[in-house]
Amino acid sequence: MTITPHRSKPATKSKINKQKPIRTFSASALKRRSKAKESKRKVIMHAALDLFSRSGVHGTSVEQVAALAEVSKTNLLYYFNSKEQLYIEVLQQLLDVWLLPLQGFSVEQDPIVAITDYIRVKLELSRDNPAESRLFCMEIIQGAPLLLKELESPLKNLVESKVEVINSWITEGKLAPIDPYHLIFTIWATTQHYADFRVQVEAVSGKNLNDPEFFAQTLHNIQNIVLNGVSPR
Repeated sequence: MTITPHRSKPATKSKINKQKPIRTFSASALKRRSKAKESKRKVIMHAALDLFSRSGVHGTSVEQVAALAEVSKTNLLYYFNSKEQLYIEVLQQLLDVWLLPLQGFSVEQDPIVAITDYIRVKLELSRDNPAESRLFCMEIIQGAPLLLKELESPLKNLVESKVEVINSWITEGKLAPIDPYHLIFTIWATTQHYADFRVQVEAVSGKNLNDPEFFAQTLHNIQNIVLNGVSPR
């Protein structure tokens, strides 16, 4: 019997050992990807704001937001983990916009000029961002279940710091002795009324803040009412 010697097969490259080339992106490509991602987030948040401001967070579904934003539900959940996260981010964004003018209050300012400008900016925000104002109002009326932490820390700290500024103006005799908290609350309530109760304003006056003449009249009257109450006697 003839035994045929075993011949080993020539070594072949293992598929496992093959390394795929690492894909790299240029700085400009990464910048474009980041910009596209941010743009998509803004589209989704804008759609969410529209629906949340009309139906609330519980009356709005992820599917509805995705449809309005023209993205898939899966794509939406890639950018936002849940409907609640999306809702909170929408609220935080509008809160940042609203609080920015108040942050500018400083002891060095002329209080009459500062308050006059603040009323104008707040009324402009109500005119230009009515959906945001209505959504915030809706959240507060419900007890701010998803925004309470933001109200109890960043907002509270900011207001307290500006109360100190207003008290300094009062001590220096630049303002009448009024309660700073109520001054801030009054400005918020008065200016936001024209967005939150727009239907009521239109029913009574037949106009809204988009009418330039009505906006000018509203601004002039609110400023006079508030400033006549805080100006030094």
